Amino acid sequence: MAGDRLPSTGGPEDAAALWRSFPQDPRVPAHAPLRASDADRDRIHQVLAAAFGDGRLDQAEFEERTDVVVRARTLGELPAVVADLLPDHGPALTPAARRLGVGGVAGEAYAAYLSQRRQALWGFVSASLVCWVIWGVTSGPDGFPWPVFVMLGTGLNLLRTLVMRGDMIAQETRRLEKRQRRELPGGDA
Repeated sequence: MAGDRLPSTGGPEDAAALWRSFPQDPRVPAHAPLRASDADRDRIHQVLAAAFGDGRLDQAEFEERTDVVVRARTLGELPAVVADLLPDHGPALTPAARRLGVGGVAGEAYAAYLSQRRQALWGFVSASLVCWVIWGVTSGPDGFPWPVFVMLGTGLNLLRTLVMRGDMIAQETRRLEKRQRRELPGGDA
């Protein structure tokens, strides 16, 4: 079944066909920690390619999701990549099961990165704005523009967050996988 082409309409039958094509359903928490094979990654990539061809993904999002698929280590990381492209009529899962298994690691790592990026941007904007207001009230246009130094400091943090995106996601992925192994029965870190 690994070589079968999957349908590309995005309907419920497509989701069922996709998940049936896996030897182990990656949405099942017991299967989520299993290592993903190249064939497993290819199944997800076929869905992404079909969505890109249909215009449901733009070039940047297609490349970003493809990168996530290529780096996926476990089956549990794969469902999150196509969650908004195919309806999921999988088993009803508790929040803990979702966190432990179904796409949890990749989704949580990326969400953590987005949170760090928002914090860096907010730190840059808020500190800069406050300093420029203080400068405008106390010095006026003739004073030395010292808020530039605050912008440099907070801007460096924002730049680091943007440039180190892949490293930050990889580090968070490793941290989450380690936590996940500890939480599994008989797991040790």
